[in-house]
Amino acid sequence: MSDRKPLVLDVDDTLLRTDLLYESLWAGLGRAPIATIRAVLANFTRPADLKARLYDIAAVRTDLMPLNEGILQMAADARDEGREIILASAADHRLVESLMADHGYDGALGSVPGKNLKGVDKAEALVEAFGDKGYLYAGDARADMPIWRSASHAIVVGRAGGAMNRLKSARVPATQIPSGWRVVDLMRALRPHQWVKNILLILPMIAAHSFDPALLLLVVLGMAAFSAAASSIYIVNDLLDLEADRLHETKCKRPFAAGTVPIRVGMLTAVGLGALALGLGAFLSPAFLMVVAAYMVLSLAYSLKLKRMRWIDIFTLATLYTLRVVAGAAASGVEASFFMLVFIFPVFVTLGCVKRMTELALAKSDERLPGRGYGRADRPDLLNVGILGMVGALLMFFFYSLSEQAQTLYPSQWLLWVALLPIAGWLFRMLRLGWAGKQDYDPIVFALTDKRGLGLLMITLSMMFYAAGLFNVWFGL
Repeated sequence: MSDRKPLVLDVDDTLLRTDLLYESLWAGLGRAPIATIRAVLANFTRPADLKARLYDIAAVRTDLMPLNEGILQMAADARDEGREIILASAADHRLVESLMADHGYDGALGSVPGKNLKGVDKAEALVEAFGDKGYLYAGDARADMPIWRSASHAIVVGRAGGAMNRLKSARVPATQIPSGWRVVDLMRALRPHQWVKNILLILPMIAAHSFDPALLLLVVLGMAAFSAAASSIYIVNDLLDLEADRLHETKCKRPFAAGTVPIRVGMLTAVGLGALALGLGAFLSPAFLMVVAAYMVLSLAYSLKLKRMRWIDIFTLATLYTLRVVAGAAASGVEASFFMLVFIFPVFVTLGCVKRMTELALAKSDERLPGRGYGRADRPDLLNVGILGMVGALLMFFFYSLSEQAQTLYPSQWLLWVALLPIAGWLFRMLRLGWAGKQDYDPIVFALTDKRGLGLLMITLSMMFYAAGLFNVWFGL
């Protein structure tokens, strides 16, 4: 490697820790889903035409793409040696040229409609430009084998389907650069800490004072189904939000935005988790299957469009939380009363406002949040809607205390009225902390780890259990 032959770099999974085709696909699905799906169906067997069409639908920002630091350093060293740096990729030529401009490299070759610059076609183009054995080439896939064979030196990124052994047999000088992804990073993309929200499925059993272990087991299976469904949608959401996440101070570290997990791995995982969720749903009951399917459809609509719509996004979030409670009833067979649902929905509206207020309080500028419809000027309105949700929830709880069902379940009715105080205290605390930006980005996860808030919730439950006479049954009190 002492001569000054040009260093030719592949782009996907070589210079970049991502794949521009998948980047373009998900950018298109986020901005124009119908046009993107039509483009895929019309050009599925013509990859070069598909890449060009996806670029036309939603050009991606190449300056935000995660880079392979090892290859980046190799390019810097090659430049110091006086070599030209050429990008050669099967990606659309306009994206490759954009990357060349981003990094100040010397040339770019990419796919054009009708010609996908991959494998033999790329090898022929490079031999025509630089001659046989006239360049060094860095790539990552088995499809790069014809290019490596015509290169003076092969740089293999990752395992590349056992390319090193093949190159050794072909007597091509080669260097291998380790690359890959870790299961632990994929697990981070699933956001397992968010699964704690599925504790909401147990609320119908608690409200009905039903503590049958057999029913509890069904609810646990329901929690597993919702966890799989939620993780599937989290992955989809992350893939749709790649550009917005890369512009965010902390979300830029998410696995797909940072390139630590390949997009194609995320796609396969999302499909697998979605199938698991629906399979568990079908096992539990047709009613539960309908609820989990509705949750996934609404979540997908939220990821594609609704989260960008002011106010609609908050009521969608509240609906998604409420569906978990409905799912708990469907899994256990315990009825979720009308009063229960009309009480918890405004609670979740309040928590949706808290989520947005937290994001705005932690924002670094007055501009609208990337991928959202809110800016700092919306904080007072969010607070007002959150207060309305709190008042609405307290009124619904009071009206429930006067209902025939409540009088049957809670002989000591006055304790329900006293329980309004810790409920109000908890909701006020959530609003205050959200306004001050002293929460996590998800209020439900925060609520289940906030010691003072949990104390208020435990006081509320204790009062309700005592009012129901359960303490006398359990403890003889």
